[in-house]
Amino acid sequence: MKILVPIKRVPDPYAKVKVNAAGDGIETAGLKYEINPFDEIAVEEAVRLDEKHGCEVVVISIGGPECDEQLRKSLAMGAHRGLHVETNETLDSLGVAKILKAVVEKESPDIVLMGKQAIDDDANQAGQMLAALCNWPQATFASKVDIDGRSVRVERETDTGQETLEMPLPCVITTDLRLNEPRYVALPGIIKARSKPVDKLSLADLGVNTECRVKTTEMHPPKPRAAGKKVNSVAELVAELKAAGAL
Repeated sequence: MKILVPIKRVPDPYAKVKVNAAGDGIETAGLKYEINPFDEIAVEEAVRLDEKHGCEVVVISIGGPECDEQLRKSLAMGAHRGLHVETNETLDSLGVAKILKAVVEKESPDIVLMGKQAIDDDANQAGQMLAALCNWPQATFASKVDIDGRSVRVERETDTGQETLEMPLPCVITTDLRLNEPRYVALPGIIKARSKPVDKLSLADLGVNTECRVKTTEMHPPKPRAAGKKVNSVAELVAELKAAGAL
């Protein structure tokens, strides 16, 4: 069984980001980057499935040469090999899904296991678009994944509770935060990752047209929150809420 895990290079979720001078993006000077947290959960789950069932785990990243750092970390976590689609083009979710579809056709995975969304754009679209392009069943926001032969059972988060789905393979699964906690990468894993293969691909190799239909026109920081106010009684609280139009 083969599991394909797409990973995205994103700003460190704990870093304090600032809008750049042009107001159309973030200031990248000195900014630390990591694997998108939801994608790291997907890598961890794929490695756990490998430990349980014996799977081949292939990680893929799309972007410039700087993505190699995140690919190597995924290999250090336990993935077997990496794919790097090298491009500096600006991509929207559909462009990413088209690239992944071409890689799916090349690699023939049984499962595409990926984060439900990236923390830089919060689009939450690529997984669903990939499933549609491949005409595969999908389960989003997975909190538990179990493989049984040629089918997979997924517990997923919904607004009203948990839902359990069962699907045949191949399929697309997107991960939620409660699926697992990614492991700490120890030194032996880092050393082993240096010798694991990372194959380079180009958009021309895949024959993909990635016309970007989404453009960021403006970006601005959130407005500062107003200071809180203490009240001495419920009556005073009600009066304040009425004055603010909250009641």
